Parts: sequence; C-alpha cells; structure tokens
Amino acid sequence: MPDTDGTLLPALLNFTYDVYFYGDHLRLSQALEFDVNQLFDGMGFVWGHECRIAGGYEWDVWDNVNQHWKATGVPCHPNSNDWNHLTIQVQRTSDNQLVYQSITLNGETSALNSTFPQGSAPSSWYGVTINHQRDGDNKQDPYSIYLDQLTFSWQ
Repeated sequence: MPDTDGTLLPALLNFTYDVYFYGDHLRLSQALEFDVNQLFDGMGFVWGHECRIAGGYEWDVWDNVNQHWKATGVPCHPNSNDWNHLTIQVQRTSDNQLVYQSITLNGETSALNSTFPQGSAPSSWYGVTINHQRDGDNKQDPYSIYLDQLTFSWQ
C-alpha cells in the first residue's frame, strides 16, 4: 500500500503475522525463522522469531541491541508432514521500543511480553516487510517447507 506523504508508516504500531506452514522432515532443520521489519525516518525495527529445532525445540527472539538470538523458554514443536498454524504478534511502542507480544503455534498461545530497545538497525529504506527463512542442519540435509494462507495485518 503506497504511503506517498510518509505519514502512514510511522503511525503503525501493532503487527500480526499469520501463516500456515507445512514441512517434511522438520527434525533436519536448524531453525525456522519468521520476521517482521519496519523501516522509516532512518530507523529500523526487526522483530525476529526463530523456532530453534536443533538444540532444544525452543522459540528465540532477535535482540537488536546485542545482535544475537535470545532464548524465550517457550517450546516450539511444529508437526512434520502436517500443516502448522503460526500467529505472531508484535508492537512498536510510541517511544520506539520493540515488544514481542505473543506466539501461537497450533492453538497454543505463549505470551512473551518482552521489550527491547530499538538497537542498531538504521536504514534509509522506507517500508514494512515480512520474511520466512529456513536454516539447514550442519550437513544441509534436504527438507521442504510450504507456506499457505499467509496474512499480515497492522494497526
């Protein structure tokens, strides 16, 4: 959606990433990543979510200040050879803090309510993006991921 006068994007504070994903042999994945990014006025906000399969089946979130993944203690057990439903809710506060609100996987909601400072993600780009990334294991064993019914909403 165009924002030709540059007033819409800075006013957006709440985001929901909702997707169904299917994967075969998910045990071969290092991690499945689902991210929301907001960039405007020279600032960049990255809400990174990683279902860390190798090393513990746990959700990690991206710490923008220290540039590393931070364990949440929330389990992440997607089903192989079946459709999984994921909903992620995040917020940018009026003073530009990043809030990881909740993760819902297959009907199980975990409230995170973790707040991080903006950190160092400056950008001259202007927009909102979402992405999905899959990481292979140390042998790069093959597996497949399919996304369907992906929606992204904001307020």
